[in-house]
Amino acid sequence: MISGNHDSPERIAFGSRIMAAGGIHLSPVYAGQVEPVCLHDEFGEINFYLLPFLKPAHVRHCYETEEIASFTDALRCAIGHMAVDTSKRNVLVTHQFVTGASRSESEEISVGGADNVDASVFEGFDYVALGHIHSPQNCSSDRIRYCGTPLKYSFSEAKDHKSVTVVELREKGSFTCRTVDLVPRHDLVELKGTYEELTRRSFYENTTWEEDYTHVTLTDEEDVPDAVGKLRAIYHRLMKLDYDNKRTRSSAAITADPETEKKSPLELFAAFYEKQNNQPMSEEQAAFMRSLIEKTWEGEQ
Repeated sequence: MISGNHDSPERIAFGSRIMAAGGIHLSPVYAGQVEPVCLHDEFGEINFYLLPFLKPAHVRHCYETEEIASFTDALRCAIGHMAVDTSKRNVLVTHQFVTGASRSESEEISVGGADNVDASVFEGFDYVALGHIHSPQNCSSDRIRYCGTPLKYSFSEAKDHKSVTVVELREKGSFTCRTVDLVPRHDLVELKGTYEELTRRSFYENTTWEEDYTHVTLTDEEDVPDAVGKLRAIYHRLMKLDYDNKRTRSSAAITADPETEKKSPLELFAAFYEKQNNQPMSEEQAAFMRSLIEKTWEGEQ
């Protein structure tokens, strides 16, 4: 088990020595070195490297002389100091956003893709078990995989199929991967139609929708009085109500520059500064802002 971006590494690591005696291994707080958990089977040794969620600041603190400007740099440095013996079987368990993975609304998105990690840093591992992305998927290789979350955490995941990934490693270079479906007691469901259509018994009978977590979109041109209360009489776990009609479709939407997502926080601030002051930042101002953004973005005090 490792700590992710929403976890406290100290809390996850607490009691790890006691639990290790029972075969439960938890990642310690990252301090520059990662000692593998070594297990054995009929094919020999297999090393599990537990690498918790890392930001560049975490690794930079341990290796001050190395140039670490990005998340990819941080992971490459951290893995490079593991001294992985590639003649043996090695598994990496880590929690990062690998470039090219498909996100859902549930995951935090960094401006400009600042948290992207290139999959090339994982060369040398027989399997990489990734956490962070909610949808099960491979990343550039079937040996680098997100298992996904066991439950759906936003309606953007309503059509996802949740599962457990089961990986079996045999001799060096040989492994199989399969999934076991997870079926929730109450699913996430999105329903769309007029109030009359959605409340007609023939629409929802012989379904599980009455007890599922539901997002309803009404297409009526006029708002239905107390729609939430009335719909909850049928859809007991109604969680969200929207309208899709002429009024909502004609609402003015403020959209961002499509290039915004590709720009770094410093580039965005520099553009804002220049627009506000009719002149670009000085080198001294840019250096100060770069330092401030790094400290804010990476959680330094």
